Formats: sequence, structure tokens, C-alpha cells
Amino acid sequence: MDNWIAIAIVSFLGAALSGMGLGGGGIFLIYLTVYAGMDQLTAQGINLVFFIPIAIVAIVIHAKNGLVQWKIILPCVALGLIGVYFGAKLAMLLGSDILSRLFGGFLLCLGIREILAKPPKEREQEEQG
Repeated sequence: MDNWIAIAIVSFLGAALSGMGLGGGGIFLIYLTVYAGMDQLTAQGINLVFFIPIAIVAIVIHAKNGLVQWKIILPCVALGLIGVYFGAKLAMLLGSDILSRLFGGFLLCLGIREILAKPPKEREQEEQG
């Protein structure tokens, strides 16, 4: 397959997945595992490393705009770090094969939910009565 065809296919799939609610990290995971040939555990680790600087920039921007409630955020961060530790341990125990299957199942469930979900306007009309 020519390189431009592969780029076009990845771009199309990325845009389609993005439209279904799958963010850039999910698309990056798919790219790393399917096209770059990495195992799921390594791909997830790389994805998390890429996320850290983006998260820091987002926090700085939101804090400058007064949108960060530090009293709420700090306990969440502490508990999140504990969750990351145990999640990483669990991921290593499960291994790449099981993680790949779980991620695929997650994507399948996300896709089914999006297909079956009512459009926002229809939901608003039902809520209003």
C-alpha cells in the first residue's frame, strides 16, 4: 500500500473515531498498536507520557481563567495518583493480549452506544416534555 493511501485511511478512521467521542489518546493507541506494531502495554505507556505535558498546559490555562477549584482538585489528584499506581500494576499483570482485547471491547461498546444514542435535539425535546 502506498504511503499516502495509508495516511488517508488513518486520517479517515481518526476523524470517524473522533466524531464518535473517542479522543486523541484512543486514536493514538490504535495507531501505535495497529500501524506501528507495538504491544498494547507499551502503547498505553507512551500514550500516558504524551498526555502529561498536555494536561499540564490545560491546568495552567484553566487556572489562569479561574476555572480550577483547588480544594476539589488536590484530593482528586492524590486519589488519581494512587489509582494510576494500582492501574499500572494491574495492566502489567493482565499483559498486552488481554489489554488489547479489553480496549477493543471498550471501543465496540462505545461504538454501539453512539449508534443507539438519541441525537441531542431529540433528548432535549424528551426532557422538556
